[in-house]
Amino acid sequence: MRTKGLLSEINITSLADVSITLLVIFIITAPMMTPGIDVNLPRTDASLPHDEEGITITVKENRDVFIDNEPVETGSFEASLKNLLAAKPPGIIVYLRADKNVDYGYIIEIVGRMRKAGVKELGLVAEIPQE
Repeated sequence: MRTKGLLSEINITSLADVSITLLVIFIITAPMMTPGIDVNLPRTDASLPHDEEGITITVKENRDVFIDNEPVETGSFEASLKNLLAAKPPGIIVYLRADKNVDYGYIIEIVGRMRKAGVKELGLVAEIPQE
């Protein structure tokens, strides 16, 4: 009587298929996973995507201000931002996302408050036009 030997090879074909499928799914969905408040950003060819870690300040059309998706009262904006900056490493970039219909003077006021709170690096976020 003959006994069967053990099969010592591992079939990784299905593992490779699943891995490639997950990779394709992540590649497709990663650009859509940009967190933030929904605002109508201005369009420009000169804008660079902000991939670096940082703090995001969002100003909606109705002048609501958000720090990293958390609503902030206008009066306590500087104090909240200063506290958040103190908890982050020095030199962190702060990104400003503002609706294109927000008054320019209000944006300048927000930028001034950001400077008073201690922001050194400021990035302006715009939408890149699709070709």
